[in-house]
Amino acid sequence: MKITTQGALTNFEVLDVLRSRGASSDPLAALGSVSLSECKVFDYLIQTPASVQTREDIDEFIKRCEKYRLLMAEKLHIANFRPTCPEEIEPFMDEGVKRQEPVDSEELAHMISEVLPHPEPKKETATQNQTAIEV
Repeated sequence: MKITTQGALTNFEVLDVLRSRGASSDPLAALGSVSLSECKVFDYLIQTPASVQTREDIDEFIKRCEKYRLLMAEKLHIANFRPTCPEEIEPFMDEGVKRQEPVDSEELAHMISEVLPHPEPKKETATQNQTAIEV
């Protein structure tokens, strides 16, 4: 698979490329097809909102962001981190951008919650459960 891109990628897109190359959480399973550093990046991204996003989710998100006139960097950060309340969105907004109308952070937060899937809660391992009981 040949990948040609223009500009920055979302975490979902990076994860998708790594999956297509055979990356997994088990570096031995992908022996020879991906590097150890790619497996480490995969391990990180699989724990982020990117792990449950699809191409359709990202496309819909980008399309619905048009009304907010966000910069591409703002869209990428929001897709990568999936903030769901106005207080979480504010740090992703470029303060230096002069906008005709201010972004309604409440409305944007609602749209993000609608369009980008919520990642599953991390499952505790048996070791974590046992440690919690011992304490």
